[in-house]
Amino acid sequence: MNEKKTIVLVEDDTGLATLIRDFLINHMFEVIVVSDGNAAVECIRQHNPHLVLLDIMLPGKSGMDICKEIREFYHGPVIMLTALGDSLDQVLGLELGSDDYIVKPVEPRVLLARIRAQLRRVNKPVEAESKTVANPVLDLGQLVISPDSRTVFLYQQEIPMTTAEFDLLMLLAKDAGKVLTRDQLLMALKGIDFDGLDRTIDIHISRLRRKLDDNTEHPSKIKTVRGKGYLLNRDGWQE
Repeated sequence: MNEKKTIVLVEDDTGLATLIRDFLINHMFEVIVVSDGNAAVECIRQHNPHLVLLDIMLPGKSGMDICKEIREFYHGPVIMLTALGDSLDQVLGLELGSDDYIVKPVEPRVLLARIRAQLRRVNKPVEAESKTVANPVLDLGQLVISPDSRTVFLYQQEIPMTTAEFDLLMLLAKDAGKVLTRDQLLMALKGIDFDGLDRTIDIHISRLRRKLDDNTEHPSKIKTVRGKGYLLNRDGWQE
């Protein structure tokens, strides 16, 4: 029997929180609701949930601040709930380490699909461990990526990665030297087509460059191919 997944829902709108909680419980999740931003960080630290649903506008401490704080110790998926049409919130949330965002008003079926998509990605290493053949480590010189343990080492130092960052890096690394379009990357990560407006891929690429010692102004390791997409330079981390 599959283990129930635990979700921490940080939402101060009591009515909305109750609707989301009841819906997710009916779909076999355990849900812990936190209504005060000041209590959210400690709750997430204590329970270490499988996923965090995080509203942006909260009393006590904003969702942005919470996201930034928990990324010091929590590497599971974070989905932010943001106001309709507030693209600045979406961009800032992704910059601070969220994996995805959902625009209010929340459509339950969309929420469920996005939660399941995030959890499937996290569960990949568990599925890999059950097989007799391990996935090979990707050794690019100073950059070493282990698919099964989902760890990344740069200059022999482990680099913390969110779920989305690791999966995006793996996609690029497995096809190092090949241009991958935003549409390909977004479909692989979120299961949706790129509509020309979604900034998710661009922002995660920016975060990867900073973490992996690439020049953000003139990147040479994760290159932008204008009008096409992104390419990981397989020689970018050689001595």
